[in-house]
Amino acid sequence: MCQLLGMNCNTPTDILFSFEGFHRRGGLTDHHADGWGIAFFEGKGVRLYLDDKPSADSPVAALVRQYPIKSENVIAHIRKATQGEVNLANCHPFQREIWGQYWIFAHNGNLVDFAPAPGCHYNPVGSTDSEAAFCYIMEQLRQRWCTAPSLDELFEAIEGLAATLRGYGVFNFMLSNGQWLFTHCSTKLHYIVRKAPFPTAHLVDDDVTVDFSTVTTPDDRVAVIATVPLTDNEQWTAMQDGELALFTDGIVRRSSVTLPATRIAPCCTNAAKPSDPAQI
Repeated sequence: MCQLLGMNCNTPTDILFSFEGFHRRGGLTDHHADGWGIAFFEGKGVRLYLDDKPSADSPVAALVRQYPIKSENVIAHIRKATQGEVNLANCHPFQREIWGQYWIFAHNGNLVDFAPAPGCHYNPVGSTDSEAAFCYIMEQLRQRWCTAPSLDELFEAIEGLAATLRGYGVFNFMLSNGQWLFTHCSTKLHYIVRKAPFPTAHLVDDDVTVDFSTVTTPDDRVAVIATVPLTDNEQWTAMQDGELALFTDGIVRRSSVTLPATRIAPCCTNAAKPSDPAQI
């Protein structure tokens, strides 16, 4: 399946070290070669880079590797296609607007027989189950709130939606609006929080080492989340099956573990409308 990479920090930070190892998994150290993408939040804006070529030899990836973009929230994805053709429209991360905010989403997994009714506001452009799931989440949130809810209310809504979608299969995902980062583990996801005293880290996918103490301040705090740990000399935390975690300022602010919920009714039946609270 696909590979996910996320970063959440308390100060703008570049992701060059992690991306140096991560991009090699797209056709070099792993067999995920069906496109890739990365999104950097900068204030209210997003820099989104996509390519339907393998990330290991992508000219766009080479650009990102040489461009030290600093961001407090980053989401990257390397695709191994399970649903949908190999083309640019099906590359993650996906981007949508809600409540005057850009939201970025990437998914690792496979949702079987997931066919929600067309949304009033959000519908997929490509043909992946991943984008369909993202649009479903956005549609449910917009139907429920006209303006942004509190973060705790949002957590509980996404918790319920994640449980519902997980009922269709593997649903590891990352979701961010640039202020915080949600991560959900269905099968495999790991994270590490780096803070003072900062360690020296060595990549799994390349013989590269960095001493973070030379490129940080004592107040910096950086959380890195990946499908598989990126370094081999640090202690990564494995997320639990069904765990939803909220990262803010480089720490886990809140987490919970839920069981899969009942599937939503298929679009061809008299299903509850998307605004029905039972769907949230």
